[in-house]
Amino acid sequence: MTALVPKPETLTHLEAYVAQPGRAELVAQVRAKIDELGIQYIYYQFVSVTGRITGKGVPAAHWESVAERGIQLVYGAMANLFLDRYGNYIGYGPEASELVAIPDPDTFCQLPWDKRVARVFCTCFRNREEPEAPGSYLTADCRGNLRRIHAQFQADHDGLHLRHGTEPEMMWLKKGPDGKPDGGVTKPNCYHIHQFEELRPVVLRVIEYANAMGLDMIQGDHEDAPGQLELNFMFDEALRTCDRLTTYRQICAQVAREFNLIACFMSKPFMGLSANGCHHNLSLWYGGQDEVNALGLDSLPGMPGTFSYRKGGENTFLPDPSLSQTKPGPIGLQSIGGVIEHLGALTAIGCSTVNSYRRLWDKGLWAPVYADWGFQNRTCGLRVSAPGRFEYRAVDSMVNPYLMAAALLKAFDDGIRRNLDPGEPESRNLYEAMEAGKQVKKLPMSLGEALARLDEDEVIRSALPGEMYKLYTWYKRDEWEKFLATTSDWDVEMYLDCLP
Repeated sequence: MTALVPKPETLTHLEAYVAQPGRAELVAQVRAKIDELGIQYIYYQFVSVTGRITGKGVPAAHWESVAERGIQLVYGAMANLFLDRYGNYIGYGPEASELVAIPDPDTFCQLPWDKRVARVFCTCFRNREEPEAPGSYLTADCRGNLRRIHAQFQADHDGLHLRHGTEPEMMWLKKGPDGKPDGGVTKPNCYHIHQFEELRPVVLRVIEYANAMGLDMIQGDHEDAPGQLELNFMFDEALRTCDRLTTYRQICAQVAREFNLIACFMSKPFMGLSANGCHHNLSLWYGGQDEVNALGLDSLPGMPGTFSYRKGGENTFLPDPSLSQTKPGPIGLQSIGGVIEHLGALTAIGCSTVNSYRRLWDKGLWAPVYADWGFQNRTCGLRVSAPGRFEYRAVDSMVNPYLMAAALLKAFDDGIRRNLDPGEPESRNLYEAMEAGKQVKKLPMSLGEALARLDEDEVIRSALPGEMYKLYTWYKRDEWEKFLATTSDWDVEMYLDCLP
């Protein structure tokens, strides 16, 4: 007897995801790679609201069953099982159901530091037994949201899609006897090869692991804070770039364990020195296709020794020769206009912690404070750093890259739909231009102010659909309130001897 197959319209999101064309073949390819490489254990991972990597480990023998059924984990994992200042679990209490995380086979990758272990990213769904919307996409899943928001953007704009790269600055800190940070490994001398050389063993280990996990490392340098490095990898389609930044952070954490160091992505651990920024270099493209550059193994994306990238196509941010030899094309200008229009709300995503605003308040260190744009002008929030892309600067290394990319897509969409004009590029030092009378909007200068701007901005709020907006703002408002309710060393130093 032939088994009854449900009609497509009766499938839940989860069922349709598992049944999508070509997925069974990828699952089989992963099994072959598990056997070939001797993989014994797999981390099934997804990304929380703050960008933390969470999930479960499962023996590799269960790959096929997990690929079909997924893993289950309490909904509160999406908010790090974090308690607010009143003792409530943020987003989901202990009575909440469990999410289902379905692995994406094309992200399967062996861990180069322990080749018995692999990792795979997952897409998250509501539980199959939920009374409402069972098996639907979990809107608290930032990675899944980005994929869907990007797909909708492409559908609305004739296939136009985001490709971007990030510049993840971070610091390598020494450990003191108590295990806590004890200063940077090197001196704060920017671009100094001698300081870079001091960290050479660390750099080469990071690059070794990154190359093995599919990151095409392209350049690096010593920045201007103690132990501060920026190691860059090739730009790509939005979701891949976010996955690679997440992987890069995991790699740095592992290398830190091996060298007994601390891999610090905190935005501003030292005042008077540069912070850890994470500039995003952005462009919108038509066309192109995925290609895999194999380095001696096979062509399954995510396998050791392969780099998979979107290649070719038309970069719409390149100047239109009929209009200007320097300015971005019309879509690029509209996108810049959209970002400037929504920069206040975007700051709540790009500068996502209380500490992020130490970066904006510290003087003379090029952190962006004003909503303007220019060519190679680091006093502006947006900089056309090269023909065909612009650099979004109001973002630091604590960012959740999936939320940031989704929010930027919403700003681009609004700029294109409304034909927003960013005005003329600013060539002067912006501070001198303002002294001469130029009126420029200022970024929010605290997390509390940024969250208020986000609350007022329907366009950027739509980048956090469903449960995500509640989850994000609950987490971040609680962080802000905890800061306001805390007595610090600064309070004691400022006020202890104030009277009589």
